Amino acid sequence: MEAKSRGKNVLIEIIMALVALLFLAPFYFLFVNSVKSFGEILSNAASWPTKFNWENYSKAWELARFSEAFRNSIVITVISVLLITLFSAMAAYRMVRSDTWFNRLLLLMFVAAMVVPFQTIMIPVLKVVNTLGVNNSIAGLLLTNLGLSLPLAVFLFHGFVKSVPLEIEEAATVDGCNPVTVFFRIVMPLLRPMMMTIIVLNALAIWNDYLLPSLILQNPSLRTIPLATYSFFGQYTKQWDMALPALAIGILPIVIFYLLLQRYIVEGIAAGSVKG
Repeated sequence: MEAKSRGKNVLIEIIMALVALLFLAPFYFLFVNSVKSFGEILSNAASWPTKFNWENYSKAWELARFSEAFRNSIVITVISVLLITLFSAMAAYRMVRSDTWFNRLLLLMFVAAMVVPFQTIMIPVLKVVNTLGVNNSIAGLLLTNLGLSLPLAVFLFHGFVKSVPLEIEEAATVDGCNPVTVFFRIVMPLLRPMMMTIIVLNALAIWNDYLLPSLILQNPSLRTIPLATYSFFGQYTKQWDMALPALAIGILPIVIFYLLLQRYIVEGIAAGSVKG
């Protein structure tokens, strides 16, 4: 019986390894071809490079003006994630601790907003941005990211806040803490697992987002990494020795970020599912 069970586990592990290789294959082709010469890419795209041409990356960085795009992406992603995390945590905390009919209705509206595809509200969102006078600006993109990302973040925080013992807050209040101090010094540290989940999920989405920045940011100097990569790839489609390093530069930072913080996604969602 044990031998049969062991054989079944080995078979499952082999299948999982094959599936992993299948998903990792595109990254292999991207990396090995990004450091090849153009002729070597055409001769054999699947082979290991005979010589690593790292200058492909420096040329792609300069031609695509990735320094500007990288700075814009960092600013937009960091500020958007901070605003989303802070506002959603405060909103969820208030809705949980003040269980009124209005807050229950507000939560229902947040949940309903999660199922609305962006394509259906794209034109109204652009009209709002134009009305506010923040079109073609980083501020307009930050405001839009905040509005579109809040529903999911509030929903996740709402479930997690329920697991925070109310007695801790009551003890802090007795010791003289006001509501603001209780939230930032007592509740916020306890929300850390879910905060990391929100940060990772939104950082991935905002860094890789192409549609929303393409609608709001028309100025070339405001391009994010996806916009700069798309523009560069359109010019150098047939020059794979330039196009592939540009793609690698675009995805490498967020891949590293995800690999470093991926465990917090599972931990945060698992912790949020337990109601204390």
